[in-house]
Amino acid sequence: MKKYLIVIEETGAGYAAYSPDLPGCVSSGHTRNEVERNLRAALALHLNDLREEGQSVPEPHTYSAYMELLP
Repeated sequence: MKKYLIVIEETGAGYAAYSPDLPGCVSSGHTRNEVERNLRAALALHLNDLREEGQSVPEPHTYSAYMELLP
């Protein structure tokens, strides 16, 4: 099982999400739970499409970190 970083952003209409490791695969939802559920389904379809087209599935390589900035 591979773990991909996902980024969730609050928007004026709810939430948007994407994975930097899988360009072009995005989703949205009214709630955070909904956007996570929608993105999970979108990622599964995206990876399945890559496999069916004979393309390699990208390895997860992005990570997240918080950085404190001094005033």
